Amino acid sequence: MTTAALDISGISKRFGDNLANDDISLSLGKGEIVALLGENGAGKTTLMNILFGHYVPDSGKVLIEGQELPPGKPRAAIRAGIGMVHQHFSLAPNLTVLENVMAGTESLWRLRSGTDAARQKLQGICSRFGLTVDPEARLGNLSVGEQQRVEILKALYNDARILVLDEPTAVLTNLESERLFSTLKYMAREGLSLIFISHKLDEVMAAADRIVVLRGGRKVAERLASQTNKAELAELMVGRKVARPVREPSTPGAVVLEVAGVSVSIDGVERLKSIDFTLRAGEVLGIIGVSGNGQTTLAHLLSGTVTRDKGDIVLFGEPIGDLSVEGAVLAGIGRVPEDRNNEGAIGEMAIWENAILERLPQFSRHGLVDRSASQAFARKIIDAFDVRGGKPTTRTRLLSGGNMQKLILGRNLIERPRILIAAQPARGLDEGAVAAVHERLLEARRNGTAVLLISEDLDEVMALADRIQAIVNGRLSPPVAAQGADATKLGLMMAGEWNEEHEVSDAL
Repeated sequence: MTTAALDISGISKRFGDNLANDDISLSLGKGEIVALLGENGAGKTTLMNILFGHYVPDSGKVLIEGQELPPGKPRAAIRAGIGMVHQHFSLAPNLTVLENVMAGTESLWRLRSGTDAARQKLQGICSRFGLTVDPEARLGNLSVGEQQRVEILKALYNDARILVLDEPTAVLTNLESERLFSTLKYMAREGLSLIFISHKLDEVMAAADRIVVLRGGRKVAERLASQTNKAELAELMVGRKVARPVREPSTPGAVVLEVAGVSVSIDGVERLKSIDFTLRAGEVLGIIGVSGNGQTTLAHLLSGTVTRDKGDIVLFGEPIGDLSVEGAVLAGIGRVPEDRNNEGAIGEMAIWENAILERLPQFSRHGLVDRSASQAFARKIIDAFDVRGGKPTTRTRLLSGGNMQKLILGRNLIERPRILIAAQPARGLDEGAVAAVHERLLEARRNGTAVLLISEDLDEVMALADRIQAIVNGRLSPPVAAQGADATKLGLMMAGEWNEEHEVSDAL
């Protein structure tokens, strides 16, 4: 019987009251692609961090080609042939590709750097696996997809035979995702063994040979990809049937926000170019576009973190100057930023501290924070928005991505904002969490909140929005009615093809 490339046997791991992994066992064959599927917080990343030596398990062991791996030693994992590509890249943007790949591979006592040999080895790996990248390019100048390629190259440079990818498509466009999985399949044919963590059912079905499902820290199912389907996998993930909410017909209210001819420059580069749009109470306006076309700047403008160069903004019928963050909150504008880790929450703070971050005066008396009221507010959010994995005093960094997103959404929606800026609200979330977030956005719409939905996911926008505009190179298309819009038409709009007169009439 052929020895498996990897055997994980009886792994358990507890963090305080949270049992993250409960007696999990799985194997990985040589040249096989296994998808590790589960809800946010199911224990997938914890298990892979144990494999790579970042965590020490409470019980269980890891075998690489039959040899037990010392626990808690990343260098031992690397020497055993394990490479890990994290969801949040661990690269230095000011260094070149080659410098990033070589980092940590040479002794500090070495008299000369083996740069020439390293460059030759890297180019050989690029050629073998079709991972084209310029070794001398500055990492900060590369696209997100190219940076991920560098992470993979770094693992391969260290002679990885088992490659683990944590949510590899979370920050990629659809085209970049397709290219990535084409590369991974080629790697498997070349003899590498791969595990990728995901909750995206389409990519799991398309790329994996075998699927292992975790729920609540336990392994609940294992399926061959050829013998299952998305509906079964979704039910296995969450323990019940999952249905996305449906937008109901409604009549929007009065205009609450009007933006006319607004331009924004950052560091001398014009990010928004004379944009126009209106937003009404009780409607969802969807803004679609490929990442990097100005949607982040638009969200920051309306959240009060950047100022405009020219143009007019009318808020609730009154012309206003530049918004401040405090002014936006006081005006009733809530925000769900696209980067929940860097802009939405502070990981080292407790859940209750993050819950009141944007409403500190509301929970302060005589300059002191009322902890009792703050923790009660956090508990209210936890209960109402099903934030799992902690209590008000738990460090926020211990929450899964989906539960952190529900915390951010909850602190904004629990007091019914008049306007909600939701940027990529379901990015990186599992099927159950996506359905929950979408239901909350539609509930806010029913309650009269005006929702500006900024997303790269066409299916999400078509499901939630009443009207849709595309943003391309800092310019906004005229609006189109979501009713009757299809992916082809919206894709053309995202490519910059639109007819102003025709589109405006469609949305009226």
